[in-house]
Amino acid sequence: MTAEPVVAQGTSLRTVLIVLCVTEITSWGVLYYAFPVLAPTISASTGWTLPALTLGFTLAQIAGGLVGVVVGRVLDRWGPRVVMSAGSVLAVVAVVVVATAQSLTAYFAGWLLAGAAMAGVLYQPAFAALTRWYGPQRVRALTAVTLVAGLASTVFAPLTALLNTVLDWRQTYLVLAVVLAVITVPLHVLGLRRPWQPAETHESEAPSAIARSGPFVLLAVAMTLSAFAVYAVVINLVPLLTERGLSTTTAAIALGLGGAGQVAGRLGYARLERATSVRTRTALVLLAAAVTTLLLGLVPGPASVLVLGSVLAGCARGIFTLVQATAVTDRWGSVHYGRLSGLLGGPVMLSAAVAPWAGSVLAAWFGGYAAVFVLLAAVSVVAALLSLKT
Repeated sequence: MTAEPVVAQGTSLRTVLIVLCVTEITSWGVLYYAFPVLAPTISASTGWTLPALTLGFTLAQIAGGLVGVVVGRVLDRWGPRVVMSAGSVLAVVAVVVVATAQSLTAYFAGWLLAGAAMAGVLYQPAFAALTRWYGPQRVRALTAVTLVAGLASTVFAPLTALLNTVLDWRQTYLVLAVVLAVITVPLHVLGLRRPWQPAETHESEAPSAIARSGPFVLLAVAMTLSAFAVYAVVINLVPLLTERGLSTTTAAIALGLGGAGQVAGRLGYARLERATSVRTRTALVLLAAAVTTLLLGLVPGPASVLVLGSVLAGCARGIFTLVQATAVTDRWGSVHYGRLSGLLGGPVMLSAAVAPWAGSVLAAWFGGYAAVFVLLAAVSVVAALLSLKT
């Protein structure tokens, strides 16, 4: 990747890429991956139940999906520097509110703020920045950021656990808030200083017309259904594998190897893009998610095959992120990327938020996780078929 020189009106492309790699791994690590590590400690310390704590986290995902639609409009008008700087400040405030909450009401309020912050600092604004500034080289830049951000759990889960061995959960979250403030706020303010041309006034109706069109609506439905299946699989994989007779440790390793599969999948996306049309690769990726989910649902063992299934499911999940990131630009260009990606990503985030809970409810309904995975595979097949009409 060839870097531009630093010019008077802004920072270089290489600087932008480094900034977003650092801030994405930090934001994902603190706002997303610290919670599952600290949740048992929070419950033991406060007496709040794990379902209640998880509800707060789910509210954050829902808030992020709703706020993301508004963030898309702001992105198109003002650019990622304004959005991500404000989002990183709000993220710090949100983590402090969660850390100091003395009641569930205050705890939920903190997570709602965190959800709004997520819309301003996670993938949506980062993808908008790279899509506009990198132009034809955007896939390489998007791949780099998602590869680095994919290591957020690898870095921040053990870091959070280590902090929690010497600090209580409140102090741990406060330390993480400081990390978030020191790293993301100055980097977003100083590292995203490139020109941003707002969409032309005479094109202001274009995104509304696109959003109402049949192909966009079908794409939104396809992505939402696929996200529901993909994220339900992630959260419910360990229960499925233990139901198959694997130990919790082995199941956790399988889940971790699925993360490695995500990285492998993303590394191969550029080649897939060159070899296929946008409709074909979208359908192929969604179908791959269906096949790997069905494999996990139908094959009882041995453990090695189930672990392989987890890795393959991770590959499909990793590529799905990039399919979603490029879906708007590959079909309708980058001028209104922020608004259109917000409209597309909103229902996807809402679907991802309810998927873990829905998966567990369905498992109780069907009397096991195997049937749930077969159903999720069917949902992914429907999503793949719908994507062919986009």
